[in-house]
Amino acid sequence: QVRLVESGGGSVQPEGSLRLACVYSGSFRTIVSMGWHHQAPGKQRELVAGISGDGSTNYAVSVKGRFTISRDNAKNTLYLQMDRLKVEDTGVYYCNLVTSSLYSYWGQGTQVTVSS
Repeated sequence: QVRLVESGGGSVQPEGSLRLACVYSGSFRTIVSMGWHHQAPGKQRELVAGISGDGSTNYAVSVKGRFTISRDNAKNTLYLQMDRLKVEDTGVYYCNLVTSSLYSYWGQGTQVTVSS
């Protein structure tokens, strides 16, 4: 069973920063990709940052240059450094992991609120 636990959410003013973390555990062969998804109030969940097994990264246009995804294999932890936060970044952030068997796993989410 694969388990993902997010942390690091909170409330921050515009232009502030937060760092999200996702600790993953369980039995699986190979991680194909991991990512952070954002679900704004009343909207669908969207990928904002992804990292593949070879370490290559990709970002949504809305966060490029402000967010940085990284992964520490020794700690089984995925990070999302969020800088210059905007009000529209408010929502729940979910960690996702896809294995070589193409199973997709999700964390419970962590709330980020950006307001003045």
